[in-house]
Amino acid sequence: MRCPFCATVENRVIDSRMARDGRAIRRRRHCDGCGVRFTTYEEAEHTFADVEKRGGHTEPFDLNKLTRSLRLACKKRPVPLTTLTEFAERLEARISARPRKTITSQEIGEAVLVFLRDRDPVAYVRYASVYRSFATIDEFTRELRTFGPGAAQPAALPPAEEPAPQADDGAGLVDPF
Repeated sequence: MRCPFCATVENRVIDSRMARDGRAIRRRRHCDGCGVRFTTYEEAEHTFADVEKRGGHTEPFDLNKLTRSLRLACKKRPVPLTTLTEFAERLEARISARPRKTITSQEIGEAVLVFLRDRDPVAYVRYASVYRSFATIDEFTRELRTFGPGAAQPAALPPAEEPAPQADDGAGLVDPF
């Protein structure tokens, strides 16, 4: 490992410990060249799923893109950033653990809507308005009415799939897969 300060490869590990919920190893290093200490992280290399977009093309799953969209929907709302990143990381882990390595953007969007609906109605409507591409005020109003008394909850899965019983993992993340 090259020192980020002097670029020498002469350094030693002075401390190692688990990090990121056991998915990485954090190493404190001491550079023998310049004497500076720095931190590195070691993680297993993953094969990530591809996301099939509405237009039919695919792109690699991007955790940062998902986190950005969650942060945008929750901007100036009382939803902690740690809750959003934890949800995104757990969703990524569940997607990566699936035998089928292609997931539709609709499946991801519906999982995010289920998560946001339970956390913050304003963030939910913000995300839904972009995700569902509301074209009229009537569509927007219809979505708002789902929060009224006695209103039906929207489906957590696309209508083509049978909704299976959903289990809460203790962190408020419902497994939609």
